[in-house]
Amino acid sequence: MKIVRRAKVVLPALLMAAGMSSASANVISGSLWHVPEAVTLSAVPSSVPGTTPDVTFDVNSPMNFNATGATVGTWLGTSGAFNIVENTAGTLASLMDDGIVGTMLRFTGFVTVSTGQTFTVTHDDGLTLIIGGLDLGFNDGPTAPVTSTETYTGPSGTFGFDLVYAECCSGPAVLQIDLPFSNQPVPEPATMALLGLGLAGVGWSRRKAA
Repeated sequence: MKIVRRAKVVLPALLMAAGMSSASANVISGSLWHVPEAVTLSAVPSSVPGTTPDVTFDVNSPMNFNATGATVGTWLGTSGAFNIVENTAGTLASLMDDGIVGTMLRFTGFVTVSTGQTFTVTHDDGLTLIIGGLDLGFNDGPTAPVTSTETYTGPSGTFGFDLVYAECCSGPAVLQIDLPFSNQPVPEPATMALLGLGLAGVGWSRRKAA
């Protein structure tokens, strides 16, 4: 009986270990900073401040942010952002862009993609979308509202993504994209092997106890 009880403890622990090696939330995590207008002219990872974000939030896909002359709070509401945390007082009530100070946003999460898959984004202003370390090549500079399509040329699979978006030069502030979310990345081979050994051990323990 002692062996059987130990087996019951081992299996959940192994399943937990498998879960720890992958993402668990089917949402995009977003961070927002107010930055000088000059910084928002290039929506690339190196332009993202290394400081604590003024606002953090989560949002589901598809993202559908679209507003003119809006406050940060109003803009976030256009795509149903939730779990909003204002780390810098007054940011949610401030304008997305006032001609002097704009906004820089970074979105992260996981997507499941196929080689040759296309991504279409409607945006004003620039953005950078990186999937599995591959930059898809969107325009990272200021633009009027435009719809752009780029092709993912990397391997098929589940990868982390990094999307940097900037709002500058007055409104509107538009970011509309449908990302193919994944609940979690494919478990690592080592994790799968560990889980397999654990299941085999449970079977052996049960036969011995019988």
